[in-house]
Amino acid sequence: AVMAGGARGLYRRILRLHRALPAALRALGDRYVKEEFRKHKAAGPAEAQRFLREWEASARRPAGNYAALIQQQINEDKQNLREKTVYGVQLTEEKLNDFRDEQIGQLKELMDEATKPNKKINVSKDSEHKN
Repeated sequence: AVMAGGARGLYRRILRLHRALPAALRALGDRYVKEEFRKHKAAGPAEAQRFLREWEASARRPAGNYAALIQQQINEDKQNLREKTVYGVQLTEEKLNDFRDEQIGQLKELMDEATKPNKKINVSKDSEHKN
């Protein structure tokens, strides 16, 4: 109930943003977002607030939040500001050390899914641990 109002709009916005991603990346991102929002549906107030903060875009927040970061990268791709757009962000060792074992497992599953031979997602060595 804590996440219901703001989370629904954010969830829809992220799925709309994903429409601009390459097809395979969109499918992977949509599955991940759906799973994460479903897992946190009954989160307590403090956890819900942290969860939404990581996913939402806000003028007061740096572009490190998922929705804001993806929006920025989509805009850069559309404007051809980079030769090859790389979506996501490199996770620092410090950030990785803050993750729980479950989160590390999720990252591993996400990386495995993204790097399956039949997928058409290019993952460079520098982007193995995407957010």
